[in-house]
Amino acid sequence: MHHQHLEHKDLMRDRASLTRFAWLSIGAALATIALKTAAYFLTGSVGLLSDAIESLVNLAGAVIALIMLTIAARPADESHVYGHSKAEYFASLTEGSLILAAALWIMVTALIRLLHPQELQDLGIGLLISAAASVINFIVARILMNQGKKQNSISLEADAHHLMTDVWTSVGVIGGVAIAGLTGWTILDPLLAIAVALNILWTGFQLIRRSVQGLMDASLPRPEREQIEEVMKIYRQKGVDFHALLTRQAAARRFISVHMLVPGEWTVHDAHHMAEDFEADIRSVLGGVVTVITHLEPVEDEISMEDIYLDR
Repeated sequence: MHHQHLEHKDLMRDRASLTRFAWLSIGAALATIALKTAAYFLTGSVGLLSDAIESLVNLAGAVIALIMLTIAARPADESHVYGHSKAEYFASLTEGSLILAAALWIMVTALIRLLHPQELQDLGIGLLISAAASVINFIVARILMNQGKKQNSISLEADAHHLMTDVWTSVGVIGGVAIAGLTGWTILDPLLAIAVALNILWTGFQLIRRSVQGLMDASLPRPEREQIEEVMKIYRQKGVDFHALLTRQAAARRFISVHMLVPGEWTVHDAHHMAEDFEADIRSVLGGVVTVITHLEPVEDEISMEDIYLDR
């Protein structure tokens, strides 16, 4: 129990430290909004306007990530005995929705420009400014992605994916606008914006799907379940069997419960120590913050098999 308490304190400290990366994302969003808006006013490019619109969504997403990481850093209380880490799924779900909204807005704006073509101006300085904004986003996205994976934070990963979609949007738009300006084919500007918007739609969909799975208490990924099974194999050789395995994940926290069937002649002391060893091995194999709950049962008792259906 003391071990679990220390793990929880470590998780809360990690979550609190992650808020500084959310602030970094907010700063990057403010900088790129200013740069891309300036690039749009210089050139009149609908692609660059769409790019600026997506940066506004980045700002909203960063603010949401900051709020949710702050909530996730709260310790468990009487009303939330499993902690608040699931709040991160709301951040990623909202950001995924914002990504979809930004993509649709870009497509609408681009379709309007297709119907009403417009000549582009001052492309040199405009594209240079937009490129500078993309470099800022790329650097910040890599930082957030590395920390998100390291700390198992879906909200930081969501923010990083969002920033990377902004980078790819900018790359596509810059290339399209440059070609349109050099060739005079102004139709390339809105067409490329639509193509990039479709790619963003896919990213947003993936993010929403992952968030919904977390909110619906989906099981741990297959590779992690296989790691659990490997540990079980070792203990089966020691005379222990298992059933009613349940797993779920709440952002950085993972929860595992399983029934351990032990020989009836074992003492409670010996069976309990075996369970403690098993729980420690699971935590060691999976890493991170893992709550493992075991329920001891005598293998010879028929009643031990009936509770499988209760847990399902």
